[in-house]
Amino acid sequence: QVQLVESGGGLVQPGGSLRLSCALSGSPFRFYDITWYQQAPGNQRELVAGITRGGSTTYADSVKGRFTISRDNAANTVHLQMNSLKAEDTAIYYCNARYIGIPPGSWGQGTQVSVSS
Repeated sequence: QVQLVESGGGLVQPGGSLRLSCALSGSPFRFYDITWYQQAPGNQRELVAGITRGGSTTYADSVKGRFTISRDNAANTVHLQMNSLKAEDTAIYYCNARYIGIPPGSWGQGTQVSVSS
């Protein structure tokens, strides 16, 4: 059974950077499309960025030019580099893995990102 573990969250000042990681185990990583979502208090979970098995990427408009998603197939890990962070980026960040792109996929436990001065 696939397991996902997110890491890298924390408290950062506006304008700062964080790098989130999503490590997958229990199944061949190369078969999975990986997507990062954010969920702020009182809000629904929203797509932040995704990367397919083939390396194609997609981003929410709110993070384009600031966030970069990448995958390291040798390490079974997807990274989300977050630069120029804003207060509105504060949320719990979850990664989702879909086997050959089939929903709903599996979820990690989330990692908290807080942007505050």
